[in-house]
Amino acid sequence: MQRILMVGKPNSGKSLLFNQLTGLRQKVANYPGVTVEVKRGRCEEFEVVDLPGTYSLSGLTRDEEIAVAEIKRAVESEDTALVLCLLDATRLERSLVVGLQVQKLAREHNKSVLFALNFIDEVRRFGEDIDTWALSEELGSPVVALSARTLDGLHEFKQTMLEMARAPQLHRVSHSDSSAESTVRRSRELASKFGIQLDVVLKNQNSVDRFLLNSWSGSLVFLAVMFVLFQSIFTLAAPLMDGVEALIGDTAVGFAALLPEGVVADFFNDAIFGGVGSFLVFVPQIMVLTLIIGLLEDSGYLARAALMCHRPLSFVGLSGRSFIPYLSGHACAIPAIMAARTIESPHKRLITMMTIPLMSCSARLPVYALLIAVLVPANATFLGMFNLQGAAFFGLYLFGIVMALIVSQVLNRLLPRDLEQSDMPFILELPTYRMPHWKPLMHRVANSGWMFIKRAAPIIFVVSVGIWVLGYFPLNSSLENSWLGAVGHYIEPVFAPLGLDWRYGVAILMSFLAREVFVGALGTLFGMDDAEDNVAGLAEKVQADGLTLGAGLGLVLFYVVALQCVATVAMIRGETGSSKLAWGLYVAYGVMAYAIAVLVNVLI
Repeated sequence: MQRILMVGKPNSGKSLLFNQLTGLRQKVANYPGVTVEVKRGRCEEFEVVDLPGTYSLSGLTRDEEIAVAEIKRAVESEDTALVLCLLDATRLERSLVVGLQVQKLAREHNKSVLFALNFIDEVRRFGEDIDTWALSEELGSPVVALSARTLDGLHEFKQTMLEMARAPQLHRVSHSDSSAESTVRRSRELASKFGIQLDVVLKNQNSVDRFLLNSWSGSLVFLAVMFVLFQSIFTLAAPLMDGVEALIGDTAVGFAALLPEGVVADFFNDAIFGGVGSFLVFVPQIMVLTLIIGLLEDSGYLARAALMCHRPLSFVGLSGRSFIPYLSGHACAIPAIMAARTIESPHKRLITMMTIPLMSCSARLPVYALLIAVLVPANATFLGMFNLQGAAFFGLYLFGIVMALIVSQVLNRLLPRDLEQSDMPFILELPTYRMPHWKPLMHRVANSGWMFIKRAAPIIFVVSVGIWVLGYFPLNSSLENSWLGAVGHYIEPVFAPLGLDWRYGVAILMSFLAREVFVGALGTLFGMDDAEDNVAGLAEKVQADGLTLGAGLGLVLFYVVALQCVATVAMIRGETGSSKLAWGLYVAYGVMAYAIAVLVNVLI
């Protein structure tokens, strides 16, 4: 299959244009380093390849090296029909640096080049325009203006792209000066002649940045944004959670009425609705978290937040580029570890990857929500205006961040710097403030909920069924005298210092497969004694069971620190190439979490 390559600088809108051309839903955001892998899709009879953004063909970061290596390899291939180079119409000079380099490389291998002048809607919003015909004459390759966000000019661009890919043209190789200095000079000349004045773009942006990047006002805004982020996980998701909870409860009652009393009815009530159903109620919280992070990404605020965090992060051996993987880690550790590739320093990249598991990912949300509901009254407020449960949520996330910074400082002093080169300055492009593109954002939100269900449901189903079988047999025996009770009592001494009985020990043990299993396992364990109850009463049942404040707080902090995700371990192993390091981290965080839980239970 013939291919169309998409290249360009970071934040030029490649991923969004890729989605529009292929109908796929790759992640789209407004900060450098989102696309850290090669993405592939289909447009008509061609394969479209979205490469990581790069500012030049002399790659500095890991994702730039991936892009440069793929560009050089792909243009040599006979399967490549067209090289599509994206230009940011609002920052033409920076875009043309890599554009001119790619054009020369493509022509050396007799490949056609098409320039896509993206964000033309923003240029026209400033009352300006760009003469694409004259710019095409100067470049010697077609230039088509479009907006991947508003779809302005997209149809004409797609037609031009397909025509060029179907009928590639032969090109004369240029022997002009191709040094870095001449490329930058040529880019500046073309931008001065055809591009809009940069001060027009930056005028409004700078006035906002003076406030958001100020040491005092910017810090207050950053803390407020982070607090609202975690407060919203509880407050905005609460009505949706209540709806899901009611739906599951009504379904369980209706289904129970269709079945005769016996093993089958008990299985569906306890194992399915009490175990698997108990984690579905937390899906809205994951979707709300994804929505708010997506808004911050698409608006351009994340790049400012990374800049604000650079100085404090540098004190613990990290840089501002670590902020984006850290924040991404609150959704899922796996893409966050991949995003750490954008960090130039091998030493800082390794520390970032090793501490990302301390960020509270979405799999922890069900555990947090359940235990906070048990420990914190639902109607309690903080400072008379904030929901106390939401404030507790913020505290747990903050605890994970603080732990990550402490561990980073320790690792910064202990890890060898054999691979460390001269430390490069922290340079980050501040993108234009933009309104989110709602269609892909909402698709991402819905997909986050679906992927959580898809990933967690099979594991929770297997664990719930296993626990139900062990707890149900021998027949006519109490839960404590069942096979499960025997296993629980055997491991109970391990969890006794945490102030927890054998049921919590079984649920914790099962959750080492994946954290979210804890809620389903506990729902199954508590539901067996009363099959008529479902997930709606799980928090009340745990609370009525007499869980102490010290044991509950220690338990929830255990889940903040423990690395209970085999997929994350596998990703760390793949990125570092060391099984010893990955599994050592798994054990180390487990021991640390256990020690913290014991200490909290003893002191409170």
